[in-house]
Amino acid sequence: MSDAFCREVYGVVRDVPAGKVISYGEIASLLGKPQCSRMVGRALKQVPSELNLPCHRVVNAQGRLAPGWEEQRLLLQEEGVCFRKNGNVDMTRCLWHYDE
Repeated sequence: MSDAFCREVYGVVRDVPAGKVISYGEIASLLGKPQCSRMVGRALKQVPSELNLPCHRVVNAQGRLAPGWEEQRLLLQEEGVCFRKNGNVDMTRCLWHYDE
């Protein structure tokens, strides 16, 4: 995975507004690499902390949160993100569209 790809991912994540989420696959599609959603996840695992990116706003396509990251849900709830009864983010209400 190239540094250029990581920088592109970070640029998209930086733009996600509070109260909204985006999926790994949506980021990959925006970057013209729709088959690379797992690479997006790997890029986000290695974000330098000094970038201060809102990585908690990235979820999977069904709205599931990152496994083992307990504070992700709390951070999203603080921003007003809606959750369904099954614990997933309500993607119909909270999905951010890059062109908004």
